[in-house]
Amino acid sequence: MKAIAVIQVRLNSTRLPSKALLTLCGIPMITHVIERAKAIEGVNTVILATGKSEENNPLADIAESCNIRLFRGSESDVLERYYMAASETDCDYVIRITGDNPLTDHESAALALEYAYKNGADHCTTSGIPLGTGVEVIKKAALETAYNEGKEPHHREHVTPYIKEHPELFRIQKYISTMTNPFPDLRLTVDTSEDFELMNFIYDKLYKGKPVRLEEVINLIRQKPELRLINCGVEQRPMTHHSNE
Repeated sequence: MKAIAVIQVRLNSTRLPSKALLTLCGIPMITHVIERAKAIEGVNTVILATGKSEENNPLADIAESCNIRLFRGSESDVLERYYMAASETDCDYVIRITGDNPLTDHESAALALEYAYKNGADHCTTSGIPLGTGVEVIKKAALETAYNEGKEPHHREHVTPYIKEHPELFRIQKYISTMTNPFPDLRLTVDTSEDFELMNFIYDKLYKGKPVRLEEVINLIRQKPELRLINCGVEQRPMTHHSNE
């Protein structure tokens, strides 16, 4: 079984412009996401999938400096961009990661991938961990079906709605993390300046040149529960809203 990780990212986010280039400990946020994708056991290729417009050019330099592949495709049809990026590589599974999640949990991602292999899942998510740390594991064949059959606008703006809406067609599973997470509402994604403020604090405290383990983040929040207040008022946008990655 072969797996790849595809990171979707563009630089035209509306709520926090060019957030992928904001630095955490002096390193662009997207570079941290890439390093974490590389750390997922079982993944042998990482691809950065972005749009064709010129404003995304800085991402090409980052992909090159991180020694990973770059794919440039549709700005708005994210499903097409995703499928095209994955179709160039021989693989059985694709791990979907978004560029605004610099604490993507590489450890639970590896376990979810293994779980998907063992259970023949078409789609497997990680659950029981904070928002912004999980991944989606998608069988390449299921991704192809979604690409060919998903015709609604929201099917194209995101990658997996078509699969999730058709449990009769796909084997949909969840890998439930065994990690103790006492903060079910904790938000560890970066969509606003408040989110970035929290992420910056976490990285300043914990980053030592290699991917921070999620347990360390949870322990830090245990010691400083007031940190959760920084971004607790941010509303997560629904999946049907147009993605700005």
